[in-house]
Amino acid sequence: MPRIFGVDIPREKRSEIALTYLFGIGRTLSNQVLKKTGIDPNKRAKDLTDKEVAAITAEIQKSGHKVEGDLHREIQQNIKRLIDSRSYRGTRHVKGLPVRGQRSHTNARTRKGPRKTIGGLIKKAPAPK
Repeated sequence: MPRIFGVDIPREKRSEIALTYLFGIGRTLSNQVLKKTGIDPNKRAKDLTDKEVAAITAEIQKSGHKVEGDLHREIQQNIKRLIDSRSYRGTRHVKGLPVRGQRSHTNARTRKGPRKTIGGLIKKAPAPK
């Protein structure tokens, strides 16, 4: 199983698709990397030699694109910057609400999590004197 940037690439998929399992690499960048390294995009990932895997890794690093850990770190730093500056977007991140202007009155369940029912409490009657 080929391993690139600490990620196991699926063996049975075409190399064009298998590279998209790396965070930060989509179909376009995958095709560009394979074209520059001269590897057939239809070649299965299990058929890639160690030399070809090394060439793919070197090409991604040379291109200057951030992938995996570096990209995750940059995204977290950007969110932290928004939170520290107390911007509107930063406060939405802190509260766990949608950040990009979506409606949140009835929807946004993915961001807000499961519903928390409020109410339905019965007031206790005062004790007799």
